[in-house]
Amino acid sequence: MLLATAACVVQAACAGSFAAQTDDQSPLAPRVQALVDANRTYPQWSRFPATPTDAPQPEQFASRVQGLNASGQELERQATAIDWDLSDPAGFAAAVQARMAQVPVSPDAARTRDDVEALAERLRRLATAPPPVPRN
Repeated sequence: MLLATAACVVQAACAGSFAAQTDDQSPLAPRVQALVDANRTYPQWSRFPATPTDAPQPEQFASRVQGLNASGQELERQATAIDWDLSDPAGFAAAVQARMAQVPVSPDAARTRDDVEALAERLRRLATAPPPVPRN
């Protein structure tokens, strides 16, 4: 009992040290006190917005989750149906190359490494500064 009483006294002393106090001599004291008085009753439940009436209901969330689960299971079923065996890598590479050959290629992408290096060298030559002009 004595320990509980001592704990209450200590808590009361701590709570008193956190009480807001304003220095009456401060030039801001009247403004601070006016702000405190104006907002003393804030927040009020009447100022909180009302609960939206068009908010989704839990049943709607549940049906959306069930739809996602069903589409996930369908996707998993489709993924397991794919034959992932690459027993013929050369045949697979040939099939990919055949599909790639059907796609038109930009002339810029068709340049060889030598073409790119020649272009870079031409641009470097153009970027070199001219020799200084003799000042006689």
